[in-house]
Amino acid sequence: MPNPRSAALTAVFLVMAIFSAPAAHAAANTYEKLRSEATKAREELEKATAEMKDRKQALEESQEKLRTTLKALAVAEAELNRIREPVARLANTSYQHPDATGYLAVLGGGNPVQVLRSTTDVAMLAQTQQSLVDRADGLQRRHKELVSTQQELQSSNAVEQARVEQDVSSLKKRSADLTEKLNALLGKLPRSKQVQLKCDESLVAEAKGFPNGLIPSKYLCDLPQSGHELRADAALGFYKLNTAYKERFGREMCVTDAYRSLSEQHSVYARRPGFAAVPGTSNHGKGQALDLCGGIQNAGSVQFNWMEANAEQYGWFHPAWAYSNPFEPWHWEYGTDSAH
Repeated sequence: MPNPRSAALTAVFLVMAIFSAPAAHAAANTYEKLRSEATKAREELEKATAEMKDRKQALEESQEKLRTTLKALAVAEAELNRIREPVARLANTSYQHPDATGYLAVLGGGNPVQVLRSTTDVAMLAQTQQSLVDRADGLQRRHKELVSTQQELQSSNAVEQARVEQDVSSLKKRSADLTEKLNALLGKLPRSKQVQLKCDESLVAEAKGFPNGLIPSKYLCDLPQSGHELRADAALGFYKLNTAYKERFGREMCVTDAYRSLSEQHSVYARRPGFAAVPGTSNHGKGQALDLCGGIQNAGSVQFNWMEANAEQYGWFHPAWAYSNPFEPWHWEYGTDSAH
């Protein structure tokens, strides 16, 4: 992996070699400013994205706590309903027979044995009554606490949900602003004198000297019938892969995306913050990634299965993360890197 400082210097010298001395100096300054802005934008968005993910995680945990609380509340309410009737009956009995003597007289009728039995019954009834009353009191307190917790969680979750949505909107706006700024800077780079070279693998080393998403078009190679570009080594591998694919299916491979400039990465991120790669980190920005169609985008299809069986011999592979996190059967990469 190239040293960042030497890579930056290499990029400056490459730009300077293209233009006359005054123009080269101006272009180098513009490029350095662009590189600095790109780095700053990437760092800001990486930090903001991480914070947004933390907020989402906290919200999910709070929502789970709310669900647990609602379940506990339902259980407490069910038990309260279950014991209300026996508590009411005992309360009615106590009201009708307020003292043990009167109660014994009613139950015992003067028979000593019956009186003893009735005494035991009354003691048990009194114990049961106290137990039910205590349980009812505890359940009512628990119910009150759960209702309070529920209300607090619902309120805080609503606020946090609004904050997360605001974070997403803020990230989209920031990405849009950065895209506009970077496009303006890119427009200042004089491209008219950049001579398009044939697709030669010797271009690869020089292309690696430029930051992610800022590779000049002279170091990229066109893909057939797609309007997309790749870094020279990836393009050469794709040409061979495409030839084999055409022999099997009778048509060119369908490409929806390949090299993605930094401004394009910002545009994609603005639409999918937190899901798309942070601008300046995508393999698309290195010219080493493809998004494919024509059936390949459907996992388990004949075309996808053919790619799994044959792509690697031409240097292309489907990264492990793209099978599940997120699931992207259309995304394929060149070389040994598997970063998103």
